[in-house]
Amino acid sequence: MKKILALGAAALCAFGIAAAPHAAQAKQLTQITFGVDATYPPFESLSPSGKFVGFDVDLGRAICAELKVKCVFVNQSFDGIIPALQARKFDAILSSMTVTPDRAKVVDFSSEMFDEPTSLVAKKGSGLTPTVASLKGKTVGVEAGTIQETYAKTYWQPNGVKVVSYQGQDQVYADLLSGRLDASLQDSVEADYGFLKTPKGADYALAGNATYDPQDVLGSYIAIGVRKDEPALLKKIDWAIAKLHANGQYNKIQAKYFNFSIYNAEAAKQAP
Repeated sequence: MKKILALGAAALCAFGIAAAPHAAQAKQLTQITFGVDATYPPFESLSPSGKFVGFDVDLGRAICAELKVKCVFVNQSFDGIIPALQARKFDAILSSMTVTPDRAKVVDFSSEMFDEPTSLVAKKGSGLTPTVASLKGKTVGVEAGTIQETYAKTYWQPNGVKVVSYQGQDQVYADLLSGRLDASLQDSVEADYGFLKTPKGADYALAGNATYDPQDVLGSYIAIGVRKDEPALLKKIDWAIAKLHANGQYNKIQAKYFNFSIYNAEAAKQAP
């Protein structure tokens, strides 16, 4: 136990956060309200009782616990989540949002939460791959406002692929199952754990990762988004994220959902 505590203290010092950044500030933070699109299991969704659940949600609660503040979640469709943040309907976006150059122009982002590729899902044996040549004449579903929508409409739609946008990822899967879609495009881990490992996804499989991206629309890592006029809040969130890594809480939460690491530690060290 002493060794674990020593390692945690050393890690905090390495991040330069031996003390919580909010300790000496006059304005005391008492609550963080996170905006989430609760259609994206296992990261964020609603339980049958209406409770917010998922990996992102657990991380949000852990961040609030480290900062000793109340944690509140607000359901918001992903395509309107940045405008809702700007309208101050909540304090931060915690909804598997990837950092992209365009988003970074209007929102500030925390340090990395996790990282995962973008993948195509199609029926087993379909032979489809995430390329124009394979998908020409086919219909692909995406969630509105996501990097996957931008990707499909940037590279595929102008070349004969029909791209259909939906308000929630659950609606994408519903039309995939009904046969209205030939494939769907989303984060790989969400596809695997939120659909393929469920009974509904038994006849479907990952059909490859999207790698062709000369315009960098897929961005980099996934992070928490904060308004640009809230640098103090961003600093507190970053402090809490670092502490979760240092004290082992991040790995504990991750192990609850995945049997592998979705945190790219080396990439996070190189992030600005």
